Amino acid sequence: MNTIDRIDSRTTHDADEDIRNRDIKIYVNGEIVPRDEAKVSVYDSGFMLGDGMWEGMRLYKGKWAFFDEHMDRFFDSCKAVSLDVGTDRAGILDALTRTAEANGMTDDVHCRLMLTRGVKARPFQHPRLSRSGPTLVIIMEHSKPVDSLQGKGIRLATVAQVRGLPMSQDAKYNSHSKLNCVIAALQAEQAGADEALMLDPHGFVNTTNACNFFIVRRGAVWTSTGDYCMNGVTRAKVIEVCRDNGIPVLEKNFSLYEAYGADEAFLTGTFGAQTPVASIDGKPIGDGTRPVMARIRQLYKELVERNVSDQSHD
Repeated sequence: MNTIDRIDSRTTHDADEDIRNRDIKIYVNGEIVPRDEAKVSVYDSGFMLGDGMWEGMRLYKGKWAFFDEHMDRFFDSCKAVSLDVGTDRAGILDALTRTAEANGMTDDVHCRLMLTRGVKARPFQHPRLSRSGPTLVIIMEHSKPVDSLQGKGIRLATVAQVRGLPMSQDAKYNSHSKLNCVIAALQAEQAGADEALMLDPHGFVNTTNACNFFIVRRGAVWTSTGDYCMNGVTRAKVIEVCRDNGIPVLEKNFSLYEAYGADEAFLTGTFGAQTPVASIDGKPIGDGTRPVMARIRQLYKELVERNVSDQSHD
């Protein structure tokens, strides 16, 4: 990749630079410490093996959008891999609240909540070697998606790396073990694209390395079956607003043929909400007007506002 390509490269997690993030405070196992002092052991299961689960959430007007849905996924994932969270939902919310207050954060905030199996007695794989309890880390940053993404869109490249079958590593886990997606991102970058479009084990269009993927054809919204991708909270909310507002939406198998010929395509994720796709494998998608995505984006924004407002009255 040449210098021009690198300068022009963008991702769905591009954010306006905020110098306040240099001095944020981070939650580490009950303590809130300055960024430069936030550390975990080299014997930690997350560092050593990627043995852990995480959630990405956004803070709107002092409230965590779709908190219950994020906690459903987080606690279900931890239970599935016998990872003791060490607290309940109220305890997680308290830790989040303390961290936000310590940073004076209320809006345009992105959080990465991370839990690992904790410090190992010896540097080997078996979970029984993690004997001291879990490690919980919370990083919050002032983070607002760059406006330019809504105009330019993301360039995708289809890659060889796939999201695998559930018996290898179920893509529904939001796990620290992200090497599969990292490899896909590298393959896309080396192809001159911004993100990777990953297929499922049967060759159908699935997801990107970082986000869920949607297309629009003749007014109908399509996304994958969900069998081989992270079942994102934002993905579920987009499907919900479509169904509630008369927008046809289908969870189905489809190939690159349908993706290349789509009228619109967009990505969904907690950070960027809905991000347009400009091209796939060098092929422009639609005419750039994206009316269906624009309507979904507005409906989603209204849904977030209602969710935050409902929490305020609890």
